[in-house]
Amino acid sequence: MDKIGVTARRARLVARHRLSAGTRAAGDPAGVVEAARSVLGLHATDPATVHLSAMARTDGAAVADVEHALYTDRTLVRMLGMRRTVWVLDRETAARVQHGCAHTVAATARRRLVGHLAESGVDDAASWLADVEAETLAALHARGEAFAADLTADVPRLRTRIAATGQNATTRVLLQLAADGHIVRGRPRGSWTSTQYRWSPTAAWLGGELTPLPVEEAQAGLARRWLAAFGPAPVSDLRWFTGWTARETTRALAALDTVEVDLDGVPGLVLADDPVADDEPPAEAVLLPALDPTPMGWQSRDWFLGPHRERLFDRTGNIGPTVWWAGRVVGGWAQRGAGGEVVVRCLEDVGAEAAAAIEAAAHRVATQLAGTRVTPRFRTPLEKELTEG
Repeated sequence: MDKIGVTARRARLVARHRLSAGTRAAGDPAGVVEAARSVLGLHATDPATVHLSAMARTDGAAVADVEHALYTDRTLVRMLGMRRTVWVLDRETAARVQHGCAHTVAATARRRLVGHLAESGVDDAASWLADVEAETLAALHARGEAFAADLTADVPRLRTRIAATGQNATTRVLLQLAADGHIVRGRPRGSWTSTQYRWSPTAAWLGGELTPLPVEEAQAGLARRWLAAFGPAPVSDLRWFTGWTARETTRALAALDTVEVDLDGVPGLVLADDPVADDEPPAEAVLLPALDPTPMGWQSRDWFLGPHRERLFDRTGNIGPTVWWAGRVVGGWAQRGAGGEVVVRCLEDVGAEAAAAIEAAAHRVATQLAGTRVTPRFRTPLEKELTEG
């Protein structure tokens, strides 16, 4: 097996993920789409992450460019995907995620929801759910787009209380329809940091359904895209990222031409037609937001994270805002005060050159935020410390 060291992997990470000045995409809506494709998709559980992740990978794109791609061109779509996580994906990737990952997420969610409805006293819960879904879809088609509260007014049975959560069924039913690919989130109420989305029928929002694909083809395509963006890497990382079973992962990889490599004593895979160059990562800095797709792309992160996991992750595995230098994590950042000042802290001695570059990167992020205060949904120890001063 060929040996691929940490330095080469870091250089590839920077290049493939557009994290240096020479690799960034154009600063326009089309560049935003390319930025999303470069990391397969953007994490969207926290809405601010979508914009900050895209802007970090483009040369001058603004919030308006991200919104244009999402809501005007609709070349990007927000949907439920791998590991029941919300993503922003280009249309081709969205089709592969829907048929390669979301279908199993939807099946699991349906079983759980039917069980919770039955526990809440709903007779023949499976049939009840199917009827309410059909009624909700009809109401949404009639409106064209709607907030959850609008649909609850149209479909009174959405007010049914679910004992397991103490809340009504509205959110769960809408998430089920989304996981099955029938509806998508559109423009939010308020600013780009809002989580109150309008819902629309998928075909109406996109001008047609997502391209139907056999499961095997969708999964093989996703495995190729992931290896191109995140490889070389252990097979276990791909399985974790997609949420696939061992059988699904093996089947998807069997459809590809891959080469086994030695990652400092750990076996990994790389596409046979995509050799890894023995390059050095550029001496450049970048600030990435909480839940950015780069650090969340692997389960095994020590090769770029080093000893900083405890300070930068919450207890459930969500990463906070990070500071990168030459393809590795060296610290974190946050916003402080009413004006949202961007503050950074290095967790190791990076030297004067890196420190100056990090300050310049922080200024770039502050300019992009333009005074908007962003608080990550999942707070991490270092982010809290920096926020509190």
